[in-house]
Amino acid sequence: MKKVFIECCLESLNEAISAEKKGANQIELCRNLIDDGLTPDYKLVRTVIDSVLIPVKIMVRPRKGNFIYSDEEMVQIKDQISTFKSIGVTQIVFGALNKHRVVDIDHTKRAIEWSYPMQITFHKAIDYSNNFFDDIESLINLGGIDSILTSGKASTAKAGSSILREAIKNYGEDIKIISAGKITDKNLNNIHKLINGKYYHGKNILGNLS
Repeated sequence: MKKVFIECCLESLNEAISAEKKGANQIELCRNLIDDGLTPDYKLVRTVIDSVLIPVKIMVRPRKGNFIYSDEEMVQIKDQISTFKSIGVTQIVFGALNKHRVVDIDHTKRAIEWSYPMQITFHKAIDYSNNFFDDIESLINLGGIDSILTSGKASTAKAGSSILREAIKNYGEDIKIISAGKITDKNLNNIHKLINGKYYHGKNILGNLS
């Protein structure tokens, strides 16, 4: 298997330290992974970024459920981004859809403005989009989005492998496509053969971190 980039999704300091020791290239720090990840605690964020040397992304998602945010919720998101910026966070994970279930360009522009110069990964909200490929193009054209986290509109990367492969083939030169969805140390090689990507994400992608 060619060299790939491994991103570990996790919730604790011990898991972050373990991920680094096991060779992770990057960490995505969240709270409540059972709800697909919410904004983690400020103190934990500070402790983790002070304790590991590899890059750490921070999830910015104030509640579980859909990704359609009110203006009031966007104010909350702005406050979270400002707090993380103040402690040296360099990457965040964010995603928003509108009532038509396509990427909310206005909210995304606001998040880009608030977070600059931090990098942004647009997360798996895009898997719920009615215009998946069009929305990838929109995010590329928007600028300010470094990468897209996706399972190819499926519950797992394996099930979404054909869409992931197409996304990587068509857009992988313009934006990082990070494949996700039940990728583990046991199935990474096989999924990589299906997708032929570079960037892979998972909670157990390097095995059990606890």
